[in-house]
Amino acid sequence: MSAKDIEQSFVILKQTVPLLVKHKIPAVPTNYALWYTYVSNDSPELNEQLDAAVESDSPISELKAKDLYRNFVSDEKVNVWELRQSLEGMMLELSQSLKDTKSETQDYKNLMDSCIDDLSKVEKEGWSVEEVLGLVRNMVKESQVIRQSTISFNGALASAEKEIARLKSQLQASQQEALYDALTGLCNRRYFDSEINTKLDLDKCCLALIDIDHFKKINDNYGHQMGDLVLKAVAKKIQSCCREQAQAFRYGGEEFAVIMPGVEQSRARQMADVMRRQIEKINVKDRRTGESLGDITVSIGVAQLESNEDSAHFIERADKLMYEAKRLGRNRVMPMG
Repeated sequence: MSAKDIEQSFVILKQTVPLLVKHKIPAVPTNYALWYTYVSNDSPELNEQLDAAVESDSPISELKAKDLYRNFVSDEKVNVWELRQSLEGMMLELSQSLKDTKSETQDYKNLMDSCIDDLSKVEKEGWSVEEVLGLVRNMVKESQVIRQSTISFNGALASAEKEIARLKSQLQASQQEALYDALTGLCNRRYFDSEINTKLDLDKCCLALIDIDHFKKINDNYGHQMGDLVLKAVAKKIQSCCREQAQAFRYGGEEFAVIMPGVEQSRARQMADVMRRQIEKINVKDRRTGESLGDITVSIGVAQLESNEDSAHFIERADKLMYEAKRLGRNRVMPMG
């Protein structure tokens, strides 16, 4: 590093430390790196997220800081969602390879059956030597084709097994520190628990708990494959509807949560109803079976943070409102507008 670079780093650091003090940010290495990058203006997207947090007076949790660090500062990123997608893609490719090999094997069996029939005619019909040799050459040629196909599949299988083992190992190693739900790609429950506790001192904050209606029936009637597709589709809609620093999480099972800092209940209820109406439009198709499923609905409870309230009570109130929405017929937001 040149003397000029050292001088520039010192200038940036002198601007970074007062920011940590001003916004009451813990002086830990992750936060130093985040705000150093902020002052350096090396990542406009990071700056945008930090500016929004400061503007809304919304504290950044330890897990949120780690998440931002991994996404915008660290070179070593282990994304559980990407790992899962890699595994799924590999299994699909392997499945297709197996289907192709199975099809070629059936074609080979049919050809061999035909050749055996022809061989039985050799003596009866007095085939010439040339005709018999032609039949044998054809059998040898097709045997080589199926042998090569089998070798290729076995090679693909061995390679896939090694790669799957590597990805599974990487996935397991990162699971404890993972911040995202592997199925939906949303922030997970651990991340939610961290974030909700940082919002308890805000003047305004709302929480929406969202539950998919009759989800057990979807699994029972269409299978868990379709159930997973529904969870992914609902998660995507919820995420797309998040505005004004709202953050979506997979709370557990078929439940989702959205934290809305700086928002009053009337506005939060409007946002939740937009989500509800967007989810109504979902039509999920299982490409594997060709089945499609619409009429997906959710019940939503929206609670506004009360003064001196702890996270457990805050969540409990939102949960009760969600169950009230179910009791009143589902596919609605409570409290009523």
